[in-house]
Amino acid sequence: MTTSISRAGLTINAALNADYDSILTEQACALLVELTRKFRPELTKLLAARQSKQQQYDAGALPDFLPQTANIRQSEWQIAAIPADLQDRRVEITGPVERKMIINALNADVKVFMADFEDSQAPSWSGVIEGQINLRDANLGQISYTDAQTGKHYALNADPALLIARVRGLHLFEKHLLVDGEQVPGSLVDFALYFLHNYQVRLAKNTGVYYYLPKLQTHVEAKWWADVFSYTEQKFSQSTGTIRATVLIETLPAVFEMDEILYMLRDHIVALNCGRWDYIFSYIKTLKNHADRVLPDRQVVTMKQPFLNAYSRLLIKTCHKRGALAMGGMAAFIPAKDAEQNAAILAKVHADKELEASNGHDGTWVAHPGLAATANAVFAKYLIGNKQNQLDISRQSDAEITAAQLLAPCEGERTEEGMRTNIRVALQYIAAWLSGKGCVPIYGLMEDAATAEISRTSIWQWIKHGKSLSNGKLITKALFVAMLEQEAKIVRSEVGETNWAEQNFVRAQQLLLDITTSEQLVDFLTLPAYQLLD
Repeated sequence: MTTSISRAGLTINAALNADYDSILTEQACALLVELTRKFRPELTKLLAARQSKQQQYDAGALPDFLPQTANIRQSEWQIAAIPADLQDRRVEITGPVERKMIINALNADVKVFMADFEDSQAPSWSGVIEGQINLRDANLGQISYTDAQTGKHYALNADPALLIARVRGLHLFEKHLLVDGEQVPGSLVDFALYFLHNYQVRLAKNTGVYYYLPKLQTHVEAKWWADVFSYTEQKFSQSTGTIRATVLIETLPAVFEMDEILYMLRDHIVALNCGRWDYIFSYIKTLKNHADRVLPDRQVVTMKQPFLNAYSRLLIKTCHKRGALAMGGMAAFIPAKDAEQNAAILAKVHADKELEASNGHDGTWVAHPGLAATANAVFAKYLIGNKQNQLDISRQSDAEITAAQLLAPCEGERTEEGMRTNIRVALQYIAAWLSGKGCVPIYGLMEDAATAEISRTSIWQWIKHGKSLSNGKLITKALFVAMLEQEAKIVRSEVGETNWAEQNFVRAQQLLLDITTSEQLVDFLTLPAYQLLD
């Protein structure tokens, strides 16, 4: 039953039970109140600054390296030494904080599991709090699960992967928790609850409290996180560097501030990561008014495209110069049951990881345990013997990577098939998200919020700039509306009448219609979708 109570100054407008109370303790609530009062005012300013900067891009400006921070880029400095258990991250698996998935991911043949409160997690109240319960149990080594339908029991192996938690982006707030009448930043909820309930257990195991930070746009936002980390360490009498972070470079503005982001977080950061799906989404969103930089079908926007390859190489060069690891991007494929199809999938994964490893990345991401062996095999060729990473590959002799290269237009067609696929993927993903699932297998790929964002923003931008499909059809709102109706019928036949009725497809179709035909591009589909989520 939903309640509204106040605990240590935190207003909780949500259902509680004994398990939830073990997370939302008096101490936890007091910590959330303290952190919110100290850091929410500055976060509000940072989010306003994002909007102001976007207005400049909309008016014709382009992102560029900052002249006022040239001294940081040009001077010699290094981040703090990387802890031993974060030195080898050749293959990482990601997934939501759902109990069975956590166990399977920690048992996979990978070095790291990134437990995700962000793009692969729909932040329902139960999802957020039960996710914290699950991660607490995982860190204690006490997590298990029995499938009610099959009776299959899941438990941790003796040597699980290293656990890193990804918190929500700075733009997301937790509507069920209020401090002084205003919502608590979702990022602080995820950060604080995970730290409080796990730091002692992790320190007893000679490790630290490790995070992934998503969707940063500037080094000033990185400084905000550095302040949060330092404040928390001091409050709990922990040494500097107890908290360590990997930052995803998954927004276009951030790629121009990588040195500065590393510098601001230099006592706490260990790596940057090529969050390439969100990066493509951010390219569209940032340059939405620039008619000469409209992307083609998402299927052809691969890491071989010049602007993405430049981004990867610059990230490696920047990280290794500063002593930080440079993590590669996601292989979102799902293994197929058909042997021939699966061989083709693994060949694509191998080629993708070969490009990353040969460029000098220290590790990579997979979305499914069945891809781990392929990714491991690629990196094993480069990490021979006791070699744990590729920090020795500096790329300092490379030609300078310019802003023009990072912003280069992308060649490729806009096809009717591509547009229809975008519609079906976005519709199915939004329906799943509204049903509490943030990570969804669709047409052989593990889709999360980032790929759904690409799907719907591509169409919005095509409409805005009056682009045509390769068959000559002008892309208009009317064409999209017609296609959405047609593709919805196809999805309905694929999922069946029962699933269509029970899994929020009607609401998803309306939301997709609204945000894709809106005059102004909606920043994140998860913002209006969150209002429909319990």
